[in-house]
This record gives sequence, C-alpha cells and structure tokens, in this order.
Amino acid sequence: MLSKSRVTRVLWAFLFVTLLCLGCSDSGNAFRERAVCKHVIDGDTIVLKDGRKVRYLEINAPEVGHKDQKGEPLGRVAARFNRRLVEGKAIDLLISKRKPYDRFGRVLAHVFLPDGRLVSELLVRNGLAHVCFFGPPDRYAKRLLAAQKSAIIFKRGIWGVKFTNPEPYYIGNKRSFRFHRPWCPLGKNTAPRNRIIFYKREDAFMRGFCRCKRCLP
Repeated sequence: MLSKSRVTRVLWAFLFVTLLCLGCSDSGNAFRERAVCKHVIDGDTIVLKDGRKVRYLEINAPEVGHKDQKGEPLGRVAARFNRRLVEGKAIDLLISKRKPYDRFGRVLAHVFLPDGRLVSELLVRNGLAHVCFFGPPDRYAKRLLAAQKSAIIFKRGIWGVKFTNPEPYYIGNKRSFRFHRPWCPLGKNTAPRNRIIFYKREDAFMRGFCRCKRCLP
C-alpha cells in the first residue's frame, strides 16, 4: 500500500503533467504570440504595430468597397466592429505552424482578446463574417460553426440581408468545403464522391461550406 506522502507526490506529479499538456496543447500545430494591433483593414484583416498583416483563420468577412471594387453588404459595419474590438489594443495570436502565411504574405492566425474571447467567433456570431475553411478544420471550427448557426437562425447581420439572385440548387464539394452555382465549372467538375446538393443556400452555410469565389453563390 502506498504511503500518504507517496500518494500526494503521485497526485501532484499527475496534476503537473496534466497542466503541462494543457499549456502545450497548441504547441504541436501552432504557437502563441502577444502583439499590438495598429490598424484594422476590414472585418478579417488587421495590421500589427510591427507592420505585419494578419488574416483571421477560418472566416471571411464582407468586402469593404475600394476605388476599383464594389463593397459587399455590411462590409464597413464588420470593419467598424472589428476596429472597436482590437485597434490600438494588445491581442494574442495563435499562428498556424502548418501554414503560417497565405499567398499574399499575411500571417494566418486566430486572434484573441486579453480576456480570452476569440475575435472571429464574435464576428461570426453577430453575422458580420461567415465560416470559411482553407484547410482541415482545426480545434476552433466547431465553435465557429455553432456561432454561425446561431446567426443564421436569428438572421443577424448578413443573414438578415435578402439574397437577390438565388439558384434552384447548389453544388457542394465535400473535399474543399466550397459550394457553387449549378452553372459554375468548378461545381460541374466536382467528382461524384465529393458532391453534395443543397437546395437552400443557408443549408450549405449551416454545414460549414464556404461560397465559391468565382460564382459567388
């Protein structure tokens, strides 16, 4: 039989290892960094004090209009919301080791407020961004999708804007997690084993599919 002191040492050792594992849970696939947000570009992109641009992982916010590009509904609202949350403030970045940068050289990261709130989750829950996976969904995917389902059900933000050009159905690709209009070449060329049909646009979003950038369903 183990002595009381031996049992205590074993329990403390177990607790230490457990806490160590929890503290390193992100270290296998990502690393954390404290930074300061200098400027917000739009609902899903910011500039850090050191000049680096950061693109929020797993979401897309409506586009803000530029001189040569028409903005999307609520694009500026999403940018203002993001600005109130992070601009001029300290934030925590969880940066992917698997793919730390996108093709534009922007850092890919989940961004957290000092109180632990996930910025992208707040945007999605308020209907100011939608879920969009650019690779295998990570540990925050379920939280983001739950936030999106809530926003769709209660028609918050972009989900309360009437969609003016619906299709009779949409073609989803289970491999890329994108969905397309029926006439889109990318949808037509989807392999049968990866194909899924959605008869409502919202159903695709409820399943975590992101719209094709070519046909913009």
